Amino acid sequence: MDLRLSPEDERFRDEVRAWLETRLGGDFRDLRGTGGPGHEHEVVEGRMAWERELGAAGWIGLGWPAPSGRGASLWRQVIFQEEYARARAPGRLGHIGEHLLGATLAALGTPEQKERFLPPIARGEELWCQGSSEPGAGSDLAGVTTRADLAGDAWAIRGQKIWTSHAHLADYCFVLARTDPAERRHAGLSYLLVPMRQPGVTVRPIRNLTGSAEFCEVFFDGARAARENVVGAPGEGWKVAMATLAFERGASTLGQQIGFASELDAIVAAARARDADRDPEVCRRIADAWIGLRVMRAFALRVLSHGAQGELPPAGLGAKLYWSTWHRRLGELAMDVLGPDAEILRAPPCALAPLQETFLFSRADTIYAGSSEIQRNIIATRALGLPR
Repeated sequence: MDLRLSPEDERFRDEVRAWLETRLGGDFRDLRGTGGPGHEHEVVEGRMAWERELGAAGWIGLGWPAPSGRGASLWRQVIFQEEYARARAPGRLGHIGEHLLGATLAALGTPEQKERFLPPIARGEELWCQGSSEPGAGSDLAGVTTRADLAGDAWAIRGQKIWTSHAHLADYCFVLARTDPAERRHAGLSYLLVPMRQPGVTVRPIRNLTGSAEFCEVFFDGARAARENVVGAPGEGWKVAMATLAFERGASTLGQQIGFASELDAIVAAARARDADRDPEVCRRIADAWIGLRVMRAFALRVLSHGAQGELPPAGLGAKLYWSTWHRRLGELAMDVLGPDAEILRAPPCALAPLQETFLFSRADTIYAGSSEIQRNIIATRALGLPR
């Protein structure tokens, strides 16, 4: 794998950097550093305007094929994500629509689905959420019990989803539902595109440890989705959901790593301010974290460069387990460096310092998007061929 950029790619990086600096230095300057995990409640209207600004400039759907996107190379997608994070641009409200649903439709959707749903995402006008996890089926998605029955020209959906990011803001949700009750586990599931603003949909935000409420529980009680709004054939939902999972582990993870690097820099600064950098064990853990970041980036680039579109290569099955475990340990390191200050709130009732937020939110990393226990089972059975 050649990690060197071509002169054309370097010029593209300069273009991205200049555009971000200009826009974030003008009307959107107050949005720098807002949003993102644990902060999704911040300046929602401003960040929605920012989505439209990104769309007008053609930055949404970079990797989608024309005419919906630019058909940019993997390297250019990585460059954009890295520069976006370095500029401390606001957390994306359209991440799920662009990188999960949009990428899935670009690869597997019908021409009609692409024509209807991709342009509004690319313009930053419609937001999406993901209806996968359920109270009794979190990482084990094959156990979903949400039902969808075909009644005339529409699917009638009944069931509950949980940990649904941005559900209170979203216009649409892609829902994994059981459409053939005679089938079990992976069979009989379908991937439906469901409008959120309709009777039969109830959304309740869930307040988390950091005080924000970006996750929600969603109740479907006879909500409708048009008959044609099923991606793939009915019963092929598991295959489509696995493609979405592959895209979730895509180029945007490189931008996430820039955020991790900023957190590590803050820990180093805190260690120096408290003379904790004189402790050999603290220095060893900081060095391990720094090395881990480099390994993470090389691993992500390797997986992305060898992965076929819509498929997660065997090596990629370990990516989520690696970064989530690394980040959780980083949060623990932050608390040890802060010492007694780690237990003191900035202000009542629950104003947290940035490193406290890092620690608390990182506790969820090994649970959401596939718990570590399930990830180890997947690695064992699918990558290593071990018996269940």
